[in-house]
Amino acid sequence: MIADVSPGGLRLAFSVGPWLIDAFQASGDTEALAEIQDLRARVLYDNGRRPSFRHTDGRHTDPQDLDHDAWHFLARREPGARPLGYVRLAMPRATARFQSREYLGDQAYDALLTEHGLPAGRVFEHSRLVVEHRARKLGLGIHLNAVAIAAAHALGAAAMTGTSGTKDGQDRFHERFGFRAVPGTRRYVERYTEDVVLMMQRTAEGAGEYTDLIARLAAEFASLCIGPPETAEHTGGILPRQVPRESSGTPAALRGREPDLRSWRPTLLTPSDPGDRTALEALLASGVIREVHDTIEDQIGELISSRDPKTVPDPTQRAEQLAGLAAWEYGTWVHYPWSARLVHVLPREEFRLVRTDRNRGKIERPEQRRLLGRTIGVAGLSVGNSAAVTLALEGIGGRFRLADFDDFGLSNLNRLRAGVADLAVNKTVLTARQLFEIDPYLDIEIFPDGLHEGNLADFVDGLDLLVEECDSPHVKIAARERARLLGVPVVMDCNDRGMLDVERFDLEPARPLLHGRIRITAQEAAGLSRDERIALILDMVDLDRISPELRASIAELGRTLSSWPQLASGVALGGALVTDAARRILLGGDCPSGRYYTDFTELLAAARDTSGMPRDAAGNRRPDLETAA
Repeated sequence: MIADVSPGGLRLAFSVGPWLIDAFQASGDTEALAEIQDLRARVLYDNGRRPSFRHTDGRHTDPQDLDHDAWHFLARREPGARPLGYVRLAMPRATARFQSREYLGDQAYDALLTEHGLPAGRVFEHSRLVVEHRARKLGLGIHLNAVAIAAAHALGAAAMTGTSGTKDGQDRFHERFGFRAVPGTRRYVERYTEDVVLMMQRTAEGAGEYTDLIARLAAEFASLCIGPPETAEHTGGILPRQVPRESSGTPAALRGREPDLRSWRPTLLTPSDPGDRTALEALLASGVIREVHDTIEDQIGELISSRDPKTVPDPTQRAEQLAGLAAWEYGTWVHYPWSARLVHVLPREEFRLVRTDRNRGKIERPEQRRLLGRTIGVAGLSVGNSAAVTLALEGIGGRFRLADFDDFGLSNLNRLRAGVADLAVNKTVLTARQLFEIDPYLDIEIFPDGLHEGNLADFVDGLDLLVEECDSPHVKIAARERARLLGVPVVMDCNDRGMLDVERFDLEPARPLLHGRIRITAQEAAGLSRDERIALILDMVDLDRISPELRASIAELGRTLSSWPQLASGVALGGALVTDAARRILLGGDCPSGRYYTDFTELLAAARDTSGMPRDAAGNRRPDLETAA
């Protein structure tokens, strides 16, 4: 991909498969708009099927004001050739003129965004995808769509909306990219002579079967669009924290070097596949890779030893494992866009066999396979981050759903396993990155808006276990109500006195929430005042059993303390407790409902010392007493 800043704005040229795709903002370029509108109208006219796209004088016409506030993507087979396809990406600043808004009506459109917790300033519109008939079977629609969606992701879209026809399966085509039809929006539209439906794609949920391709293209698009301040205005809406901050005192060398705050899904490429080999070569030639990490020879040696610990790997065994492939062609290359690293790992099953080999003796391989088949949801990723990371390390769960609306801040560095380079990253993104760096083959969904009524069912339905670590009592109750309805067990660590809470709704579908400590529904909890919410949380955790330090802190919340006190040691212990309980629950072991304490104050006491060393009256160890005796 190349970029050029012209008087008309930033213009990018993509080479995707056999297609050349020009991306630009028209910025008053009437000649470019005329070419675009003619192409769209000719394809939409469809030999008379949609007569409204042809003027009475025979000209094809599709003028729209929205064209002046959009990115345009034109596809050709070779430079200077006639364009064969087109798609438009409208920016949030033009939301008042979105076709989606016109289709639904202002009130219904705003209600849709509210339902999904989406700010209008982060919703883009994908529209006017047209491809000449002769190019459709050559895959142009896929590549053109991928570039436009990648651009939206790179420019900060939380979601995209768009209307789609249904007669020729256009809606099913968009579903392959992660778009979903909005229920109740399908109706016949005279101008298009077919049923039309409103569709939405949420960036955090990926892009369907083309997620990896779009992630790669988004990284390329962002690397060109995030430039110095004089060109940043042409990017058309990159989130403020992605645009270099204005500062007269900032050295020029520092401008345009903002961190990647959004990418979280790695791209997996298998060189033995011709398409992946081409993509890998393109990635290496793109200049975006900062570091290549290849230890495949060592990993193959570990694989051989894991299968037979008595064996010392020799060249013959290594060659047999490669089965005629060169070492670089074997296994998978993983591109982590947030660190610009390319890492070479074993194929999925072999990678997991070696990675969890040291679990054997405590978790045998049949049990490991059962655990990897489970889906775990973790809601609340301060305490929950430790749980998610420990679960992944232990190989418990092959699919994860992660929810948290909050970004990682400096005050979180007292307890979360992260670094200063992670500041301002959403906690779901941060945790997903950490899990993928442990196991790139995991299946992860993120919910960076946190849990709310619009997505609670999507998050909880289908889980085998819910780890609930939210701060909001309303969400705590709502998540449990849904989990109980579906028979999903819930585990919660409270980060005080090592308290672990277990609710086996899978075994006890009528069990009262939080062991009967509360008598309030989620709907009722949503209307509580701040003081009432604190009182409810204290009922949940049992005020009589919390530590003296936490009890003394309650009156200081909002006065001398900014939030509940938490320590890294407690969070790490919580991750261990949750993981141990999860393993027991998911393997059918002994882990009944209840509330359990692993209190270091009680455990690390003189009365529990088993060393046998004598102590004086104060409880201190006295080796001299033993010698004297």
